Amino acid sequence: MKWPNFRWLAPALMLLGGCALAQPVSARSVTARSTYAAPALWTVKDADTTIYLFGTVHVLKPGIDWFKGGIKSAFDRSDELVLEIVEPEDPSALASTMAGTALARDGVKLSDRLNAEERARYQSAMAANGLPWQAFEMFNPWMAGMALSVQPLEKLGYKADLGAEKVLSAAAKASGKKIGALETVEQQLGYFAGLPMAQQVKFLTTTIEGLPDMDREFASLVKHWQGGEPDKLAAEMNESLEATPELARVLLIQRNANWAKWIKQRLDQPGTVFIAVGAGHLAGKDSVQDQLKALGVSSVRVKQ
Repeated sequence: MKWPNFRWLAPALMLLGGCALAQPVSARSVTARSTYAAPALWTVKDADTTIYLFGTVHVLKPGIDWFKGGIKSAFDRSDELVLEIVEPEDPSALASTMAGTALARDGVKLSDRLNAEERARYQSAMAANGLPWQAFEMFNPWMAGMALSVQPLEKLGYKADLGAEKVLSAAAKASGKKIGALETVEQQLGYFAGLPMAQQVKFLTTTIEGLPDMDREFASLVKHWQGGEPDKLAAEMNESLEATPELARVLLIQRNANWAKWIKQRLDQPGTVFIAVGAGHLAGKDSVQDQLKALGVSSVRVKQ
């Protein structure tokens, strides 16, 4: 059997899923020096409804000034913020949900699913990133794979409380905007929990193999996001997904199709909505925009 290349999947999780093992938001960090950013923004409209589509990155470094200009204006004009998920106010509730979903029901220890070489590399990678591998023994491999997709980014200086969803959520709460969601936490975790065990193991082991390149690869994705270059972002991010049609269907295509249907139905209600989802969902073939087009709904890139 030919295994898909998951090399880009670990950093791409920060552009595909909302469950980022993140800490609760604190006050927005402010730095004297900032990096110019103009992420892409689209609109979907009818006579009495405007829906903005904004692609997010779930963790960012300090000094990336993106919440301004056309994006800030669109957000301010919106009555409602809609995210992929709305995380529980209590971080322990999210952790509990993740743990329950990831629990190995067959009683097999995680390390026993790996051969001797894989086990040694796994335990070494976990230790290097401050993650006690022993605490993950009761879980299925995708849980450790997700942890190793996120924890190294924190060491590299990326902050969860600077992630776009956190900033937007805080701004929505401060201004009294309604906050909705396209999915539940349980649904999103279920996409990973539903992967066949062999693919879960391969996801974990290949994530470990890609750790030395994570800084460069994630920085490249963020650069394309900052520059409003969805085509370039898609070309890099979708590389591993294109090699495995089933995974692409579960993590990307089917979700995009579901969201497009939601957006089309939302056009029946008047108002202005700001939708913020992982940037990968708004980039490349089978994006939300492509799915909307298939439903007869057009989207337009906003000039900034």
